[in-house]
Amino acid sequence: MVADEDALTAFVVAAKAATYAGDGGHVLSYRPGSHDLQYTDGAMTYHDCYFGGEDFQGQEVVYVAGEPVWSMCYYGYLLAPDELDAATAGRVIKKSLTALYAEGRFLGGWNHRALGYDYEDVNRGGFGRFTGYERIGRDGRVLYELHYVGGRVR
Repeated sequence: MVADEDALTAFVVAAKAATYAGDGGHVLSYRPGSHDLQYTDGAMTYHDCYFGGEDFQGQEVVYVAGEPVWSMCYYGYLLAPDELDAATAGRVIKKSLTALYAEGRFLGGWNHRALGYDYEDVNRGGFGRFTGYERIGRDGRVLYELHYVGGRVR
């Protein structure tokens, strides 16, 4: 079963909104030290597994009928932990992504202001193959950065 790109995009947006951004979907970690989030709708399942806090990396995978069809890997880090701690960065990211997902998308660039910080997401490509980064800054200084890459799995 292969889902079309529009259905997969809508599923990824719903999954991201319900898990990390929505503080839901926590499941038992299957690897020591990992944080695991999961969302299922019918034959589609989304799994996000990441490690770390201030500096972290992870991978999101979408399965259709048990087969992987899409994935995204990411690595994020604080550049100025004395000016932005991990908990505040997380709140800024969640508020910014919640606003983005309300538009029914997760790609296409995004700027948002939350909690006195500027959030920026820049990417190129489309659902099938993309790369990008997100940043949090204040007064023109970048305090946090995350890089991501992903696309279809065949």
